[in-house]
Formats: sequence, structure tokens, C-alpha cells
Amino acid sequence: MTISIGVAAPEFELPASNGQEVKLSDFLGKNIVLYFYPKDMTPGCTTEACDFRDRHESFEGVNAVILGVSPDSITKHEKFIEKHGLPFLLLADVDHKVAEAYDVWKQKVNFGKQYMGIERSTFIIDKEGKLVKEYRKVKVKGHVDEALEFIKQNL
Repeated sequence: MTISIGVAAPEFELPASNGQEVKLSDFLGKNIVLYFYPKDMTPGCTTEACDFRDRHESFEGVNAVILGVSPDSITKHEKFIEKHGLPFLLLADVDHKVAEAYDVWKQKVNFGKQYMGIERSTFIIDKEGKLVKEYRKVKVKGHVDEALEFIKQNL
């Protein structure tokens, strides 16, 4: 499946860190920052999550909700949230179906070893559920501010 700017973002339902099943459509009426990251408690993912945490009120100020998605379990998400005081939902995509729908489940190479995993990516979805911006192969430094600025300027 391919996704495109200007069309409806792929709908999904995943278990969330609040103990509920969450659908993308639950957030219609708000801008959505849907960010995919490889793994809880790793250096880059922790930095990114804490950057979103530190800007959380600014995102709320532009009617945006932050949703983090990784293949980690809810139990791991809960520990990650508790350790770093994350004020937004983390979603457990353990079978990576949502990552595949958003085309972020990719072959990766680390120390010469090939494996499948999440390519760090962020999608901005408008109040009507349309995809308006995608960031692929995200570099963590400055990314959260860039996403926030996009929403301020365009939504």
C-alpha cells in the first residue's frame, strides 16, 4: 500500500498505553502527529520522545495530538512513559501492520547484519484525517521543532 499527501491517512486500530484500543479516526477534529520509531529505551528514540514531551504543550496549542508507534509491547511502552514522563500515547504495533501500511517497515542493516525494522518517520495528518506532510528517514535533532513549525504555518 502506498500513501499520498492530500488523501486520507490509512485508518488503523492499535492497543495504546492508556489501556484502550485507539483508532486514528478517534482524533478527527485534531491535527495528528503520528511518529514511528524503532524501539523504546534506545538513545535516538528516547531523545525523540523527550523532544516531543518537551514541546507537548506547544502541540496542544495548535490543536495537535502526538501518537508514537513502535513494535514494542504495551508493557515496554508503559515503562518508557514512566521513566521519561511522556504525556502522550504510545501505540503497540507488535505485528508491524500499521508500519507496513505507512511504508515504514524496511530492511535495515546494523553492523553488517540485515533485519526488518521501523524507519524513523513522522506523518502530519489534518483535522479531516488527510495526510498533509511526511518526514521519512528522520534525523532526531531539530525534527520536533520542524514538525511543530509546519503545523503552525500550514494548519
